[in-house]
Amino acid sequence: MSFGAIGVLGFVVDAGVLNSMLRATHSGLYLGRVVSFLCAVTVTWFLNRTITFRGVAGPSGLHQEWLRYLGANSLGALINLGLYSFLVARVAAFTATPTMAVAAGSLSGLIVNFALTKAYVFRT
Repeated sequence: MSFGAIGVLGFVVDAGVLNSMLRATHSGLYLGRVVSFLCAVTVTWFLNRTITFRGVAGPSGLHQEWLRYLGANSLGALINLGLYSFLVARVAAFTATPTMAVAAGSLSGLIVNFALTKAYVFRT
C-alpha cells in the first residue's frame, strides 16, 4: 500500500517538474520528461527506503543503493517512458496534455517496479 501511495507522490513530482520545465525552460517533452523522471525516482527511492522498506536497506552506501534502485526499476522505467513517448508522439490528446501521458506511463511500470525493488534493492 505504501509503495503505491509513494508512487502517487512520485507521479506528482514527475508531472510537476515536467510542467515546470516546459514552462520555464522550454526544454521540450522528452528532455523535460527525463529530468522529471529522475527527480521522481529520487523522491520515491528515498521515501520507499524510509517508509515501505524501513530497516531492510542493504549494507552498501546510499549512492550505491540509489543506483541499484534506479537499475532495478529500469524495466519499469522503459515501459513508463516508452508508453509516454508513444502517447505524446501519436495521440493528440496526450500531446496537448502530457500529464495524462505521465499518468499512463507511471501506472504501466508500477507492478514491475515493485517486484524488482522488493527482490533486488530491499531484500530481506
